[in-house]
Amino acid sequence: MELSVVDVPERSRYEVSADGKVVGFSAYHLIAEGVLALPHVEVEPDFEGKGVASELMRESLDRIRAQGLRIVPICPFAQAFLERNPDYEDLVHTG
Repeated sequence: MELSVVDVPERSRYEVSADGKVVGFSAYHLIAEGVLALPHVEVEPDFEGKGVASELMRESLDRIRAQGLRIVPICPFAQAFLERNPDYEDLVHTG
C-alpha cells in the first residue's frame, strides 16, 4: 500500500491517500499566531490498525514543524501519538 499525505488548506486539513484514494484526514485550524489546533484525526475503518493514521500524523507534524508552527493537540489520537513519539514534543504549544 502506497501512502501519500497532502495539505488541503481550503479544507483546513491534511489528507492521507492509499494508492490514490483519500482514506483519512487530520483537521486543523489556526487558534493564535503560529499555533494550530488539531481537533480531529479520522481514518476509514478498513484502514485502521495499519499505520495509516500514524503516517498521517508524522507527515503532517513534519510539515507543521517545517513551517515553524506549534500545535495544540485536542484529538485523543493526536495526544496519544505525541505521547508515543516524544521527538514531536517540541511542537506542542504550552502557553
